[in-house]
Amino acid sequence: MVDRVVKNEVRWLNDSEKTLWRDYLAIQGRLHVEIQRDLKTSSSLTEPEFEVLAHLSEADSPLRMTALADALQWERSRLSHQVTRMVKRGLVQRTRCPDDGRGAFVTCTEEGVREIEKAAPDHVETVRRAFLDRLGERDKRELARLLALVRGPSGAEANRRSGAAGVASGA
Repeated sequence: MVDRVVKNEVRWLNDSEKTLWRDYLAIQGRLHVEIQRDLKTSSSLTEPEFEVLAHLSEADSPLRMTALADALQWERSRLSHQVTRMVKRGLVQRTRCPDDGRGAFVTCTEEGVREIEKAAPDHVETVRRAFLDRLGERDKRELARLLALVRGPSGAEANRRSGAAGVASGA
């Protein structure tokens, strides 16, 4: 359990740190809004559906639900509810793991593949226009280096150490 910080021991943000943090939040929010808006105009997918389908479409084989939750940095319950909605829409299918009665696999259906293939080109264009094209090659390498420092351990390793499944995308 984390000890609560005593009020007089709080390391408050200085002005430049506040500005940096607020700029980060503003950028994250702007990118989120642009991606959502462009997905709505180019497909019938929501951003969470796109994220799930993107991971599944890039996988070499069906993914276990736990592996997908780790890859997305989502809580297991959030992924379960999302997959249930996507099964109802015919975008994915969930199957039991033959070796583990509690485990499940999830895969794209043909409809899910069609939807991700329809949405992906415009999504990539949005990512380029709103984010990548604003940076030079050296800037991209430096940003990748800095993000790796902030991110720290990634994926399942971080989840196992923290006991949590991560923060929901766009939250």
